[in-house]
Amino acid sequence: MQTCSRCHTQAPDDITICPGCQADLRELSTTAVALASFKQNARVNGVHVASAEGACPACLAVQGTYPKDQAPTLPVEGCSHPQGCRCFYQPTLEEIFP
Repeated sequence: MQTCSRCHTQAPDDITICPGCQADLRELSTTAVALASFKQNARVNGVHVASAEGACPACLAVQGTYPKDQAPTLPVEGCSHPQGCRCFYQPTLEEIFP
């Protein structure tokens, strides 16, 4: 499942337009907005893709840390979990305090 960052409607992974507000979920899902924010933040030097316990093989395959410009798109294509992709992004920071 993916969540719209504008209206917080949840939609299945294969839906690209939010059923609640018609936003493009490829750009405005909460995971897409998080990744865009990490890419713009100078203190973020990488992006870690984490998956929930019991993740499917496709999600387990993308788990790991990536340069922020090479992070895979979520939801993971080919996810076979009954509840949909449950992966999320975590920033990796070069320094925590200024």
